[in-house]
Amino acid sequence: MLCELCGLEEATSFHHLIPRTLHSNRWFKKNFTREEMQNGIDVCRQCHRTIHEFLTEKELGRNFYTKDLLLEQPDVAKYVAWRRRRER
Repeated sequence: MLCELCGLEEATSFHHLIPRTLHSNRWFKKNFTREEMQNGIDVCRQCHRTIHEFLTEKELGRNFYTKDLLLEQPDVAKYVAWRRRRER
């Protein structure tokens, strides 16, 4: 499968854009629907690991809850650009 961040064809796993550990949190229940909390993207292992290295779960849930927002985060954007160049 293609990674939705770097675009490389590798085995992917599902990344919840709002981490599952936050789904029962009152703030998230108030600000997102159940469907929105289930949204996610398929990412390769390296991209998935990198996302969680750069951002805490609360940061992910509050600020980077869409693919576009995640790709605008400077550290993630820099990593994805590097990975795309490296694998050509």
